[in-house]
Amino acid sequence: MTVLVILAALLVVVFIVYRTRGLSFRWDLFLNTLAGVDWRWLAASITLILLSNIGRALRWRVMLRPFDPQMGVHRVGVWRLTSDTAIGLTAGVVLGRVGEVIRPYLIAIQTRLPFSSQAAAWLLERMLDLLAVLLLCGYAFIRIPQYSWRLGPRVQDAVAAGGYTLALAGVLCLILLLAFRDPARRAQTRIMGALTFLPEEHQRRAEHMLNAFSQGVACTRDRRLLGLLLSYTLAEWAVIVASTFALFQGLSATRGFRLLDVLVILAFMTIGSTVQIPGVGGGIQVAAIVALTRIFGVPLETATGIAILLWLVGSIAIVPFGLACAFHEGLNWGKLKLLSTKHIVEDFEA
Repeated sequence: MTVLVILAALLVVVFIVYRTRGLSFRWDLFLNTLAGVDWRWLAASITLILLSNIGRALRWRVMLRPFDPQMGVHRVGVWRLTSDTAIGLTAGVVLGRVGEVIRPYLIAIQTRLPFSSQAAAWLLERMLDLLAVLLLCGYAFIRIPQYSWRLGPRVQDAVAAGGYTLALAGVLCLILLLAFRDPARRAQTRIMGALTFLPEEHQRRAEHMLNAFSQGVACTRDRRLLGLLLSYTLAEWAVIVASTFALFQGLSATRGFRLLDVLVILAFMTIGSTVQIPGVGGGIQVAAIVALTRIFGVPLETATGIAILLWLVGSIAIVPFGLACAFHEGLNWGKLKLLSTKHIVEDFEA
């Protein structure tokens, strides 16, 4: 695994050098950035990012509460959910987006619930994270013009407009989430009414998906559980921000960064994460480099080193733990790849 990580990092560097060919790339500055990191801050950053997965497990446990134990639901502890989270995130790194369905499938098996119910819980989790990301990115982009003197006025205005758009999207996401709290399912009825132009088969699939999602958001109908979900989401992203801030404190080029600067980098990385190569990433690193060089004036070589460290902490640090948990559960990557495709699709359609 160490060899794969090194090879992936080298591929990213080669890609960046290829894209900037014709410019002088100082390898000594790049290597000094990696070698000069304060290992104490790096260890703190990795510890924090790993702790954020416990918050994910606690949040998923809240989503399991509405299910009646008399229906044959088997309760699982926080440690088991944390283990499933580590396996799922590791599968996402190795297999790409398709690996993300591993976690709800494992939890469905352990709780003896239908996969569709846990797929709906996973969708709710994604919606909560999306809400947090939209608000974070919106705030960061709105505040960029206050100090980004390196950007021209037109770019500043465009970024600020994008920030307000993202913030508005976050508000709409929250409204959609609250709309599905209605026990009468009026939002679901209206959506189905708007889809009457679709063929009957597609309408049945849409109704099935909406029913599954409605089941998954059942916990939001309890105000206390909804409060817990939002609190765990806030805590999770606060820990992620703290992890990034700790890493920046361990680098001489970013030691003076403020909290707002960290939020700006995370916002760019979040946008870049929509373009991802399994095991390598790509979009995250490029977005981080663009933000560091164009907004904060960090040299390209230093920005490249920082981007790789951000990728290692944010994506690769969980892999050893995910592999250990998968080994403990008797899983291998052949089984996980099979679970992420054929069997899960068949279970969901059933």
